[in-house]
Amino acid sequence: MGDYNVAKLNTKKDRANYIHHLLNDIKALDMLIEKGLIEEGPLRIGAEQEFCLVNNEFLPESKSLELLKDIDDNHFTTEISKYNLEINLDPIELGGDCFSKLHKQLEALLDKAKKAASKKGIKIILTGILPSLSINNVDEQSMTDVARYSALNEAIKDSRRKSFDIHIKGVDELNLLHDSVMLEGCNTSFQMHLQLSPKNFVDDYNWAQAIAGPLLSACTNSPILFGKELWSETRIALFTQSIDTRVNSYLLNEKQSRVSFGNAWQTGTITDIFKNNISRFRSFLTTDFTRDSVEMINNNETPKLRALQLHNGTVYPWNRVCYGVMNGKPSLRIENRYMPSGPTTIDEIANMMFWVGVMMGKPRKYNKIHEQWDFKDVKTNFFNAARYGMATQFYWNGKYISSHELILNELLPMAYKGLYRVGITPKDAEYYLKVIKDRVGSFNSSEWMVRSYRSLLKSHKRYDAMQILTSKMYEKQEKGYPVSVWGMLKHSDNLSFEAKRVVKHIMSSDIFSVDKKDSISLVASIMKWKGIHHMPVINRDRVLEGLISWKDVEAYLDQPKQKHHSVSKLMKTDIVTVTEYTPIETAKKLMKDHAIGSLPVVKDGKLVGLMTSNDF
Repeated sequence: MGDYNVAKLNTKKDRANYIHHLLNDIKALDMLIEKGLIEEGPLRIGAEQEFCLVNNEFLPESKSLELLKDIDDNHFTTEISKYNLEINLDPIELGGDCFSKLHKQLEALLDKAKKAASKKGIKIILTGILPSLSINNVDEQSMTDVARYSALNEAIKDSRRKSFDIHIKGVDELNLLHDSVMLEGCNTSFQMHLQLSPKNFVDDYNWAQAIAGPLLSACTNSPILFGKELWSETRIALFTQSIDTRVNSYLLNEKQSRVSFGNAWQTGTITDIFKNNISRFRSFLTTDFTRDSVEMINNNETPKLRALQLHNGTVYPWNRVCYGVMNGKPSLRIENRYMPSGPTTIDEIANMMFWVGVMMGKPRKYNKIHEQWDFKDVKTNFFNAARYGMATQFYWNGKYISSHELILNELLPMAYKGLYRVGITPKDAEYYLKVIKDRVGSFNSSEWMVRSYRSLLKSHKRYDAMQILTSKMYEKQEKGYPVSVWGMLKHSDNLSFEAKRVVKHIMSSDIFSVDKKDSISLVASIMKWKGIHHMPVINRDRVLEGLISWKDVEAYLDQPKQKHHSVSKLMKTDIVTVTEYTPIETAKKLMKDHAIGSLPVVKDGKLVGLMTSNDF
């Protein structure tokens, strides 16, 4: 979609014109296949590198358009969030030392971006979800000022006609109502492309689906969102819900999400895959069309199938079929969208080589996998891998097997065979696949993040820990060693940079609150049990209505008749509050000036935390 000047489909005329070209593109694709015009070889690989921009405090930095202008390189393009950018690597022929060549180009382009970024006080981080992201980074103000993103946002909002209900449950739980698609901007990936022959394309696509779960389990890198520990690869759940055009996201809704693993094996022809998407998902964007695809084929020209590619760009299967034209020849490829960005370029290229190797090394016994395995087993494997990473038990070839055993004993040997089959040099194969083997023997990135974050939380509040984790990840990325050799962080690790200290750094978010109808005796008991001196009074919508302190309660304890009164009789309603981003010195002064021992922290009138004098 990034190559087009898109607009929302509004008029009947626009819609009719778009549908005409879309259906024509399907006819044209059928013609290209029937005439044998789709390129058989040489096969190529390619990749897209998404990355995050942070400031010197390791918080998101919304300067992508400024940085893009300074970089001045067509390999770079925007993403939906102002704190993300993307690199499009050049396609390269599969064989020889293609992976190390791709790695060199990636490093060179990242270095170019880093040099431009350093002049603006910006750092670049590779991660599936930036650990230091906060909910205030995902509003529409953070959307990149490019027409196609606002068009996509408005079209999806119009389709839903209600807020996005986000619910992700891991070790912690995230429940969130959101009003735009901007949560999608939390996700950064390393999208990998593999061109394949049209002859066995559908069978190869099904194989890509079959191996997705086990491969993902070794590569997860997105366990933390807004300070909450969720899935090993939280991107899978978050992207699915943040671009959902359905009225709700519940599993009982039988309509498929635009972000999906799919509901069944692919059968039939290549065009049937595209037809299925067109049948399921309505178009809501258009662009300028000047040529008829069928006429172009009849004139011995190669069409770009612009309408089909535009529709395909608004449907997001984790393995997506893509049509392209290179050197005047049409080709087909699979885009692997489930791999996260980072944690280092070595890890990413190793992930890519692992995927390509297993794709090309498929043993004959797995031909026509759709006739042997139940698709729901494969789908279950994928989502279990996203949830549990390397701890996953897979249902593979009729039996349960651990992720470690499956990767080490079957998939890595298969990858070596596949790579050698297409002429990859042994030096490259051994170098990058050893990264995977070492990771399986130690830990992957999500495991490193979770263990380090839990350690930091022993002596730091959540916001502090999120920043420290991000800063240490950056330091280790810059050294360039794969994640399997990273040392775990200790709870004594502190910020190694000067940060503007705000209330969010020291406030407590896990707080006990009461309703104004609760009895004073209950409140007194809770305060005694938990050793707390201040309790906010909130209603069902978490709106702050009052504050009650131990001094307020103490006088009632010796009055049996009055201690059964409700909190509303006792609570203070003239309350001094702060926001999460109030400077700590300002909060200190407020407490001193008003002679109070606590400050409720509110956002849009709703309680999000509490700061007391002890927190200083």
